[in-house]
Amino acid sequence: MTETPPPAPAGPMSETEERNQAKLAHILNGFFPLIGGLIFWLMGKDRSRFVDDQGKEAVNFGINLAIAQVIAWILASVLFFLIIPLLFPLAIWIYGVIMGFQAGGRAEKGESYRYSICPLRLIK
Repeated sequence: MTETPPPAPAGPMSETEERNQAKLAHILNGFFPLIGGLIFWLMGKDRSRFVDDQGKEAVNFGINLAIAQVIAWILASVLFFLIIPLLFPLAIWIYGVIMGFQAGGRAEKGESYRYSICPLRLIK
């Protein structure tokens, strides 16, 4: 039996590939906080400084969105007899999607984006 050689390490990304991967990290993070940004950040952090930077930003924003969602759902379950608290999780999700598209648009242009409302930046 012959052993197959290990795959060659991936080289640096092209500028278009960098922008697309950073864009997808932001956009998917809006729909799926934590997971979307984390996947693209882990895939590209070693191949591109831009993807590393924007992936970290997306993951940090996703952490903040996830925490806000948990708080909103707790508030909605405690105040279940009111209709308005049930809108909080939906509003947070819509905000995340809008901000994800905004950040994705900036990343597609090759610009670094920083979320204005992101109090916790756990990944540096």
